[in-house]
Amino acid sequence: MRVVGIGFRAAADLASLQDALQQVLDAAGGGGIDAVVTEAAKAREKVFREFVLVLGLPGLGITAQDLGQMITPTQSERIQDRFGTGSLAEAAALAAAGPAARLVAQRVVSGDGMATAALAES
Repeated sequence: MRVVGIGFRAAADLASLQDALQQVLDAAGGGGIDAVVTEAAKAREKVFREFVLVLGLPGLGITAQDLGQMITPTQSERIQDRFGTGSLAEAAALAAAGPAARLVAQRVVSGDGMATAALAES
């Protein structure tokens, strides 16, 4: 299973999320994905719902408690303070892909700086 974790700022638009997704797929050498995941409250945001609808993929939300259990190679102090992990995108992808998950592509940032993405597989 291949899962893309997405993090995004409140001002992010659909193009921001699409750009982050394309960058992480490029970093991973292409391939398909099975689901897109973010933090549970962010999963209810209009831009995220629109994003997964356009992709035709399941959009999942991970609790902050589960995100906090993930150790990520990327470390952001701001994200650590807010979500209890170093990278929302990496932690979400790892948590959703399961206990045997590994990162295929570490966090990338959209060109406008509004979204991040990481890819994990199990």
